[in-house]
Amino acid sequence: MIENSHQRSAAYGLTCNAKPDFSPIGRADLEQVVEQNRILHAYALPVMETLYEQIVNTHSMVVLTDANGLVMHSIGDADFLEKANRVALRPGAAWSEQSMGTNAVGTAIAERAPALVHADQHYLKANHFLTCSAAPIFDHEGKVLGVLDVSGDQHSFHKHTMAIVRMSAQMIENQLFSAAFQDAITLHFHSRPEFIGTLMEGIASFTPGGRFLSANRSGLFQLGLSLAALKAHTFSSLFGIPVSALFDHYRTASPGLLSMCLHSGVRVYGRAELRLSNSFFQNTAPSPQPAPEHARRPVEAQQPRRLSSLHYLNTGDPQIANVIEKVGKVIGRDIPILIMGETGTGKELLAQAIHNDSPRAGGPFVAVNCASIPETLIESELFGYEDGAFTGARKKGSVGKILQANGGSLFLDEIGDMPLSLQARLLRVLQERVVTPLGSTKSIPVNVAVICATNRNLRDQIAKNAFREDLYYRLNGLVVKLPPLRERTDLEVVVHKLLAVESNGEQYAVSPEIMEMFRQHNWPGNFRQLTNLLRTAIVMAGDDREIRREHMPDDFLEDVGEVCEVVETALPGSGRLADAEVSLIRKTLADHDGNVSAAAKALGVSRNTIYRKLNGRV
Repeated sequence: MIENSHQRSAAYGLTCNAKPDFSPIGRADLEQVVEQNRILHAYALPVMETLYEQIVNTHSMVVLTDANGLVMHSIGDADFLEKANRVALRPGAAWSEQSMGTNAVGTAIAERAPALVHADQHYLKANHFLTCSAAPIFDHEGKVLGVLDVSGDQHSFHKHTMAIVRMSAQMIENQLFSAAFQDAITLHFHSRPEFIGTLMEGIASFTPGGRFLSANRSGLFQLGLSLAALKAHTFSSLFGIPVSALFDHYRTASPGLLSMCLHSGVRVYGRAELRLSNSFFQNTAPSPQPAPEHARRPVEAQQPRRLSSLHYLNTGDPQIANVIEKVGKVIGRDIPILIMGETGTGKELLAQAIHNDSPRAGGPFVAVNCASIPETLIESELFGYEDGAFTGARKKGSVGKILQANGGSLFLDEIGDMPLSLQARLLRVLQERVVTPLGSTKSIPVNVAVICATNRNLRDQIAKNAFREDLYYRLNGLVVKLPPLRERTDLEVVVHKLLAVESNGEQYAVSPEIMEMFRQHNWPGNFRQLTNLLRTAIVMAGDDREIRREHMPDDFLEDVGEVCEVVETALPGSGRLADAEVSLIRKTLADHDGNVSAAAKALGVSRNTIYRKLNGRV
């Protein structure tokens, strides 16, 4: 490989002692390249971060390029990044063989295979200090999408680096493959059952009728045919059973692995994902029935609300921006999201925004409040039931909320209050993607994205044996915490946005006095309290477009008055409330020798509140 690459490099007119053009392309051009490769870029970034965690402090960096070898993203050790910048190993730089001669990225593209290029194996002497391991990333049609590379100082070479890079590239490919076939039958298979669910498994997708669509590289190897040859095959011709057998298999109460025989005679085991559209499932699942009157209030199939996108929710608070950034990286990647936060902090609103910004936006969003449904009813509401399953059951049964969410998102609010006996059933649904209604022996395939929320500490619940540890680790693919309203720095922006929503297009403003009161208030009810307060104030203001003290409810004014009284008692003769507050905080900090945590506890506020109040005044 290296000798052939050197010959190509010479044919391109490069000389070993040449000084290549290290100038990266401009920012606008780079942004255009990233946009053209946005799917690859989005799926690769989390894998790159995980890969970097394995090589941190080894004088190395992780690089992602497009199909032409142009660097789109890189992360690495600060000390090595300085060296890398000298040879333009940074975003915007071109590392094809035509530009840089023999190098891992360019050679991997040219050879369509992983490439390890160490020290003086690089064609240009300027790059001899590098050791690089690169693996191409292929799409479901076998085209090179880009390259994943680890480059480091030649003295930091490790023989296991290439293996890690290849595994990471395979992980990206498998995720891209799954994303490409959202409405298909996807089979995960291997001759050794313990390899199913690992990077070694083969993956193949088929239409609902069984026509072959594509397979990943491991799948192609196990099937022993090229992608072009497989296009003429069907599920039954490859695996020896009709596609209808899949649906029969997954209607059973406890479907295990499938046992199949390849056309070559090799026995393989498989697990199928029947990720099909709602229109297809209407032929295989019970028709949805209206929810009982007692269940319509706590459990609703929600339509997108006015405040419904992540972009709209980003109102300037750094903590919220961090949450949105994290969530944006995992949307559409089959990673469960667990939202933590106090009651009223907007957990359901965030869940709706995640759904509306995801590939499932066209599907249903079903919200279930696990704390508001009686324990005797929650099982039937979630999993559905057949006619005669229990006394009082509706004729023809009920489809259940999980199946109602098929093709969309299921939001389980207050998951920490779910009865322990049901947690095992939910875990099975999440793992096997099937649901068995009460009174039925048939399991129905289901395709849902699960978003959970809680105001409880689930780790404490686990310690008390009130929450299953295995379910916790199945749900916490990404855990984010919403800050309470009192700790947010974007209160004024939030107030203006809520006013715009609640006033039905009328323009209302809040007087400076009221806004100052809002800043002082502790907001124990968070957004729920603020929304109700503004809704009442708008009605009280009427044609007066400015909300003032006389429009405020008495209990709110009393709460704010008590705060003012406490401050004034502590610091008699003070001027403005805000100044008195800062003075009181400084005095309390001095009394506790500058210990912010102790001062916050003494004042009954959070550490963030102290930092926010003192910001710009210290």
